[in-house]
Parts: sequence; C-alpha cells; structure tokens
Amino acid sequence: MSGTTMVVVIVSVVFGVLYKMYNKHLEFKAKTIAHNHDVDGKNDELSKEVLALTERVQILEKIVTDEGYQVQKDINKL
Repeated sequence: MSGTTMVVVIVSVVFGVLYKMYNKHLEFKAKTIAHNHDVDGKNDELSKEVLALTERVQILEKIVTDEGYQVQKDINKL
C-alpha cells in the first residue's frame, strides 16, 4: 500500500468513528429531552396536588380553630 492510500484509509476510519459517535450523542440528547419533558409533566402534576392539599389543610385549620367547632365539641362531650 502506498502512503496516500494508507492516509485515505485512516482518515476514512476516523471520520466513520466520529460520525457514529455524533449519532450516539444525538440519540442520547433526544432521549434526555424526552425524559425531561416527562419529568416536567410529573412535576406540574405534583405541584397542583400540593396546592390542593395545602388549601384543604387551611380549610381544616379554620374549622378546628373556629369557636363554633369548639362549642359543638363541648356539647357532644355532654
């Protein structure tokens, strides 16, 4: 083999490997974006649930600290 042929073969192999690596990188990036999108949706869902539960706790605190509730509780004890 001549020197020129050897250089062409080496350059071809290097570019082939680099091309495969770049494709793997793009596949990984696409999977990461898809995963992040799924996680964002789950985070939104959990945030809404936390807000709903916070509202419920506030309502329950209002009921329990209300004087009428305490009077009703005392009446029920009798």
